[in-house]
Amino acid sequence: MSDNSGRPLFDGAQVTDWLIASGLGNADPAELRSELALFGIVALRDRFTAWQLIETLGSLLCLRRLDGRPLADDTAIASPPDAEEDETLWSALLHRAERIDVEDDFVLRELRSTDATAAPLARLAEDLVEAAYDEHGAYEWLLAARSRLGLDSLAADAASPELRSLLTQLTDLRLRLQHGESPTLADPHARAGDQLAALLGETEDRDRVTVLAADPDERLARITRRRLLLTGVSELNLDVQAGPDLEEGLTDPDLVVTQLPYRPGETRSVLTALEEVERVADLLRPGCTALVLGPADALVDALKDTQASQLRSALLRANLVESVIALPGGVLPFRPGYRPALWTLTRGPVAAAEGKVLLADISADQLTAAVRTRLAEDVLLWRAEGFRALDGHDPRYGRIVSVAELDRTFGGPLTPPAPPASTIWSEKVAERPALIAEAEARLERATGEIRTYEDEQGPYRGNVLRRVGRLPRRTTLGKLIAGRAVTRLPGHRVADRHLTADGHHAVIGPQEITGERPVGARRLDRFVLATEYDRVALTEPGDIVYTRTPRLALYIDHDGFSVVAFPARTLRVAPDADPPLTPRVLAALLNAARDTGRSPSAVRPARRIEDYQLPDLAPDEVRRFDALLAETEHRERLLRAQADALAEARSKTIAGLADGTLTLGDSPTLRNLPTV
Repeated sequence: MSDNSGRPLFDGAQVTDWLIASGLGNADPAELRSELALFGIVALRDRFTAWQLIETLGSLLCLRRLDGRPLADDTAIASPPDAEEDETLWSALLHRAERIDVEDDFVLRELRSTDATAAPLARLAEDLVEAAYDEHGAYEWLLAARSRLGLDSLAADAASPELRSLLTQLTDLRLRLQHGESPTLADPHARAGDQLAALLGETEDRDRVTVLAADPDERLARITRRRLLLTGVSELNLDVQAGPDLEEGLTDPDLVVTQLPYRPGETRSVLTALEEVERVADLLRPGCTALVLGPADALVDALKDTQASQLRSALLRANLVESVIALPGGVLPFRPGYRPALWTLTRGPVAAAEGKVLLADISADQLTAAVRTRLAEDVLLWRAEGFRALDGHDPRYGRIVSVAELDRTFGGPLTPPAPPASTIWSEKVAERPALIAEAEARLERATGEIRTYEDEQGPYRGNVLRRVGRLPRRTTLGKLIAGRAVTRLPGHRVADRHLTADGHHAVIGPQEITGERPVGARRLDRFVLATEYDRVALTEPGDIVYTRTPRLALYIDHDGFSVVAFPARTLRVAPDADPPLTPRVLAALLNAARDTGRSPSAVRPARRIEDYQLPDLAPDEVRRFDALLAETEHRERLLRAQADALAEARSKTIAGLADGTLTLGDSPTLRNLPTV
């Protein structure tokens, strides 16, 4: 340990080894070692710019791959930094780069732009390789940390992992390779090569893939070239160009995956975006596919500009547009206000798809694995089969629309005109009238139970009177606990991996108490309880479970045998409490206690729960108050059953009328309603 500016500093390697040996690192050992190397890289930002770090380290990793041997021997790596040794090491690295990268395609320019002060980067590159097991993994870790290095401009256009996964599924690259093809990938707007790297990361047969890419920024083009080489693409099958357009050189592309350059909404041109889509379409030969990610206001929304409308209509009429997908916001994390959309293009579609386009809208959905899989199946089956009226696949997220129909609404939005057919004709929708009738029957039964109860018990009367004389003296929960009228029990820490939906014991935590989650949604198996939580005490019927996070809330566990999850706690009223007290009365009085909240800036409430003041009610008052609370609870259950049945019938009726699968017939209930 050493001191620096009053702060203790520890040897990073020793800390990492200790975390791995003790198991306290909460991460994979490889990740811990990579974090150590990345921490050392970030610490060099005062000596190198973020661009220098990314370019120099990437070039060193690429040199290591091209040369097939480490950047330095173990002695040079382990020895303390020395100016003379750094000079020797850097001179040797430059000599290797000049010998291997004669045409300066990958590393030479970047290594010549710096001097021996960059020798520590060679040692850090070796640390990254050791943690990641190869140069490819080390470079991916480095690029994943681009924001930590301060290179936000390089991360600004990065798509979320969920969106990259969706694009990968839509390309069906793995299936093409399984069929023995040797496809050519292309990206005319590659940037840092994120999507190409994601596609190649899903297959082991990278040596059979040819990659074409371009970017106007030469530095980004070189980063992409190094990245693809480290991914495993053969140098002979790689062509990354620096320029605004992709010039076909090696071969014609089979798959094009690209993201149109981002432009702010104030300067964004719909026509320019559509012209860029047209240039991508020009790259396609018959049977080839392109995925184009761009702004929704050009690819999906209604158009006001006549020239843009004409170009979009021409693209549709040319039988190029296979599907149009409105994507959810937030899939480009650094552009939260940007609304993206996706076009898939195919030149020469199957005959059953000619003159038609698949319109899908998942803008209101999260890109979960299930959503991605279903959407990919929709698009891939549409690509393979086209429209089959009798035995075809009904899309789960869109509608198949004729181009002629879209052309009639010149410049109109490219959104599904109706819910997906699979939704309309699903079993759930087909059973909707029966489910509504069942809810109406429950409503009728609940109404009958309320009438019967009213006839037997009469109307609700609490017989509440104004108190005359002195107010009851005050006590506190702390005094009740000290007097053993109430016992406070702790909550227990329950691991998420042990929670199920069908265990034997309900788990009650803050979310259940506050009503955010229904009681019983989280459960614990009794075998797990016996083996993993042998010190846990279950609740008893009538226990009060409470939480003060995020606010004071109480729940009476009438059934008992539940597990209370920390930070929730339990209050148990003694049966022989003197003076008498019941769980209902105590919970009601605690809920009504004053000053139980906290100010927005406070870490904890102003008062402890033991300090909450309560009236010390007489035994007769406690008995009558408890009976009143029991009566209100019973009536609330009856009314809630009626309200729930009515809400279910209402929601299902609205859903059916909204998607056009239901209509309303004449009804005595509707005839008797007053006109508005």
